[in-house]
Amino acid sequence: MNSINTTIFYFLYNLAHQSAILDKLVVFFAVYFPYMVVLLAILFLFSHYEKKLKWAKLLYILFSIGLAWFIAGMLKVFIHVQRPFIQFSNVHPLIPESGFSFPSGHATFFSALAVAIFLYHKKAGYWFMGFAFLIGLARIIAGVHFPLDILGGFAVGTIVAYFLRFI
Repeated sequence: MNSINTTIFYFLYNLAHQSAILDKLVVFFAVYFPYMVVLLAILFLFSHYEKKLKWAKLLYILFSIGLAWFIAGMLKVFIHVQRPFIQFSNVHPLIPESGFSFPSGHATFFSALAVAIFLYHKKAGYWFMGFAFLIGLARIIAGVHFPLDILGGFAVGTIVAYFLRFI
């Protein structure tokens, strides 16, 4: 395992199990906040786009998310990276997770969403990028992902959204 990846992981993971309030906040951003982000994205998309292009944009965003999610799933099949709590016995995750960790499906999904929105509406895209960052950070602190899992997910989601937008 890359020592920088491990060092950054432990720096962030060591915030967990220090305070019940902080742990609940991390669980909120790692588990429940993603649902709120999806809801916000739906509300934003249905309220901010002109009628004649709305469906084309929605289909592009949905296809970007779906293709990025599929590619991340395929990468997990071929790149078997164990989750931190499997690799290190002293890591006790705040949330249950299973399967391989690279790339992060959450990071992939939310970066594809954020970049796809950004390509149509810069200001909103920045907000959704911030949301994706918070979700990824929370999943590292929760002990279910390494930083490279999150960065890999961000890369897959970003590349897919840009590629699909310009073809």
